[in-house]
Amino acid sequence: MKEKLAGVNSIMEAIKGKRKIHKIFVEEGRAGKKVQDLVKLAASRGIYIQEVSKQRLNDMYTVGNHQGMVAEVDNYEYCSIEEVLEDAALSGEPPFLLMLDGLEDPQNFGSVIRSAEAAGVHGVIIPRHNSVEVTPAVARASAGAVEHMKVVLAPNLVNTIKYLKEQGLWVVGADMDGQAYQSVEFPVPTVLVIGGEGRGIRRLVKENCDLVVKIPMYGQINSLNASAAAAVLLFEAVRQKNI
Repeated sequence: MKEKLAGVNSIMEAIKGKRKIHKIFVEEGRAGKKVQDLVKLAASRGIYIQEVSKQRLNDMYTVGNHQGMVAEVDNYEYCSIEEVLEDAALSGEPPFLLMLDGLEDPQNFGSVIRSAEAAGVHGVIIPRHNSVEVTPAVARASAGAVEHMKVVLAPNLVNTIKYLKEQGLWVVGADMDGQAYQSVEFPVPTVLVIGGEGRGIRRLVKENCDLVVKIPMYGQINSLNASAAAAVLLFEAVRQKNI
């Protein structure tokens, strides 16, 4: 199966990643250093590049601004939890995972993946049902970070949590009923669990967490969106690990 990616950053990271890129369409007369660097890299990888009119690109990509470039690529390939743990072991680092319980907004998901990749997360786990999956919109919102992130589609998050505990990981959930994250020592190796928009993490998922933390709110709004909360807690975990 194939899909279309648009935007310079998304396509550049796809070239650097593992997805097969069949063809890149570039708007006629499109210039700029980023475009030149992308075309040069694509050519060095033997990827076919074709100049086309802006209207042709508009017809090919109708869901947003293509920034003068569209790539035809293979669909994103998910991996298993075992692959994620094996990669972490090969890196010589304790596993650092992120689990998303029912995130539904592609922009949020893309932003979360971008933060997770920047924080050194080895893999992101999402439920197979009632959750956004990796789409071109998610790839774009992640600024291409998804091309460097392993994503696992889990049939059941509770069973996945139990399996990860058997592998020696500690599960830290984010919920307003938890302890203030600044007062908590994050255990290692870690699985951080972030809930979906509005409802947060589900009861059974929360009950299976070893530790529940919250981000204290000091203004009139009582919560952050999932991507902001994930960024705060991921980098707190990184800060503690590097002390």
